[in-house]
Amino acid sequence: MTLAPKKVGKLLLPVFLLISFLAQAQLVKPPKWTFTLEPKDLQVGEKATVILEAEIPMGWYVYSNDFDKDLGPLLTEFVPAASGDFAVASKLKAINPKKKFDEVWEGDVTYFMGKGRFEQPITINATSGTVKGSLEYQMCSDLTGQCINYEQDIEIKFTAKEGSLKPQSATEEVISEEAEVITEAISQDSIAPESPFALAETESEVIPEPQDFTAEGETESLLGFMVLAFLAGLAALITPCVFPMIPMTVSFFTGRSKKRSEGIRQAFIYGISIIAIYTIAGTAVAAIQGPEFANWLATHWIPNVFFFLIFIVFALAFLGMFELTLPSSFVNKIDAKAEKGGLGGVFFMAFTLVLVSFSCTGPIVGSILISSAGGELVKPVLGMFSFGLAFAIPFTLFAIFPEWMQRLPKSGGWLNTVKVVLGFLELALAFKFLSIADLVYHWGILDRDIFLAIWIVIFSALGLYLLGKIRLPHDSKLDHIGVPRLLLALLTFAFVVHMIPGLWGAPLKILSGYLPPITTQQFKIEGGIASGEMPSTSTEVIKYADRLKIPHGIPGYFDYEQALAAAKLEGKPLLIDFTGHGCVNCRKMEENVWVDPQVLKRLKEDFVMVALYIDERLELPESEWYTSSYDGKVKKTLGKQNADFQITRFNNNAQPYYVILDHNEQLVAKPRGYNTDIAAFVEFLDEAKKIFNEQRQ
Repeated sequence: MTLAPKKVGKLLLPVFLLISFLAQAQLVKPPKWTFTLEPKDLQVGEKATVILEAEIPMGWYVYSNDFDKDLGPLLTEFVPAASGDFAVASKLKAINPKKKFDEVWEGDVTYFMGKGRFEQPITINATSGTVKGSLEYQMCSDLTGQCINYEQDIEIKFTAKEGSLKPQSATEEVISEEAEVITEAISQDSIAPESPFALAETESEVIPEPQDFTAEGETESLLGFMVLAFLAGLAALITPCVFPMIPMTVSFFTGRSKKRSEGIRQAFIYGISIIAIYTIAGTAVAAIQGPEFANWLATHWIPNVFFFLIFIVFALAFLGMFELTLPSSFVNKIDAKAEKGGLGGVFFMAFTLVLVSFSCTGPIVGSILISSAGGELVKPVLGMFSFGLAFAIPFTLFAIFPEWMQRLPKSGGWLNTVKVVLGFLELALAFKFLSIADLVYHWGILDRDIFLAIWIVIFSALGLYLLGKIRLPHDSKLDHIGVPRLLLALLTFAFVVHMIPGLWGAPLKILSGYLPPITTQQFKIEGGIASGEMPSTSTEVIKYADRLKIPHGIPGYFDYEQALAAAKLEGKPLLIDFTGHGCVNCRKMEENVWVDPQVLKRLKEDFVMVALYIDERLELPESEWYTSSYDGKVKKTLGKQNADFQITRFNNNAQPYYVILDHNEQLVAKPRGYNTDIAAFVEFLDEAKKIFNEQRQ
């Protein structure tokens, strides 16, 4: 069964743009811990138990501590603070953890999902005091392959009665082999000494948990993503390959079911089958993606050039250059199974719909899956479920109420118009993928002004097409244009006019994150040809300045050690900007927040900045390679070392991420993630500067 595409409308434009440009940067929140001390009536010299309970985020698990420590994963450990108030009585105990054979580590591991509970026996040595220490653990996800190390501070005050037993000191306590491991965990041996990021730490250093650093509501919610995916499913219904299938579906069910109840039952099965097919596709994507895969998918030239070419092919097909269909033999085999009847036939009828509509829904489905490729478990599954739900509902309802068919608009030239509009959008969006590869690999073929010139031409052509000035194959004769089409044309030309000043350096805030960064702009009205030199805070040569830039003329560095030395020399705090070439939210911060005069003045005058690109693929000399204590892999490139530094030093893996340190490499303010509140960012900078100056007095 094949259909000649001829369809599509105006709702698709905003929906498709939103779906294609969803941000990928996300913060992973750690578990929520509660700590209690039992029993309530404590006595000096008697045993007590610290109860540690965790609520673990969905799709993640925390490793327990009752399996072979040499297997690979980080065991959960309680690290006591030096104190005379209490003493560790025995090893930390995991309460009813799950157990599985891990193929990666080739051994049995124990873990907690959903909720976890540990118990730490201690001996009370004082009538009043505090149980202090920290809990070190690792949270991972099997389906994403992502793991994050955390350190949770513990502090529980207590009072106790005088007891008959003599209080024991920590040295008098019988220390098992496991307790020795806990003591050793206090040392800094876990950071590879050969690593350039193996920082000297002091007892006063406290690294805040990542959930404290992100403004509430700024990360993209799953609910919002599901709503956009649902809208994309509705928009897909008016594409050329799908709309004509509605009456065919109705005739399929009404012609084979003698009883209305039987027809309704089969219609529901049909809808559920459509949802299941798309959800299974999302699950498959979730099962293969992880942080390494997601980073490769987002930044490597191979997938990005591949996506660029695929979008170009779809664009040319939608514009009418050729037909894009799956092999007819494959589709016909599936169609033949649908004709056999029964529940299997209904399922294969749904499968036939999915296959036949692929040439129109493929780009939309692909955009949903690409936008969810950030190492997450549930996002692609829920996204595809939402898309399939929106896609299935109309087919199911029309199968149940065939009389509604009379109210549908007839197929005609308007569907081909929608198809062509989609083709123009595909053509424009293709260059976003090529731009990412160009930025990461420094090809220099798609600078900001060249990118803008291409988009201006494409959207100008779209506007002319909507006004009937350009005709393409399969277009019907256009005697006049309707008001909706005219309004869409005017909106398109307004978008073009808005982009034109960007050719001479205008910031174009509404497109920040989607255009190449302002540092690639070749010509600016206020500065002529943009200089490739980075303003320097010293006379020394800045490492990597020949390939990396900081926008808006902000002086800075790209090597941590060099920037730290400059900060000490100039007597300023060090501002670390964890960023990336392909980071959409990083560009939004730079072009919406940094450009503000209040922020820009502070960044230029009050701090020494170092931009650490986590996706920079520059391979360093072999003498600078090191093996990470986090994943045991050799870090050879500048980007991988920067990413490893962020994870091991700050327990965070999201960009943008802003950290301010003093000259002893201690935090002077809570780090911040993505938040476009300018006033809040100014407050963040001012607070850090104030604390830094107070410490130096």
